[in-house]
Amino acid sequence: MSDRANTLRGEAELIINGQRLVLRPSFAALVAAEEELGSLFDLVERAANGRLLLAEIAGLFWHLIEDRSEDLTRERFGEAMLLLGLTGVTPPLKILLKQILQGR
Repeated sequence: MSDRANTLRGEAELIINGQRLVLRPSFAALVAAEEELGSLFDLVERAANGRLLLAEIAGLFWHLIEDRSEDLTRERFGEAMLLLGLTGVTPPLKILLKQILQGR
């Protein structure tokens, strides 16, 4: 598994159940997220207007997890995110949304 997020690559990290997850906005991961969530530009706009849903944040993060262990299911991931609350998921979300807008 990846050690730490590389901020120069626009990566963010999230600690779920004591496990550090690197969220990497690769082209393939963003395409997969867009297929599920719709336009990334619309997603960023909803975030800017305070209308981003928890399910959308979880979906975006799920697709961007660099090395996901086999025991981490989407349901477990969502429940762990819920425990973090908006305070815990906002910092990596800001990093990722900025990367989506700016690119490399």
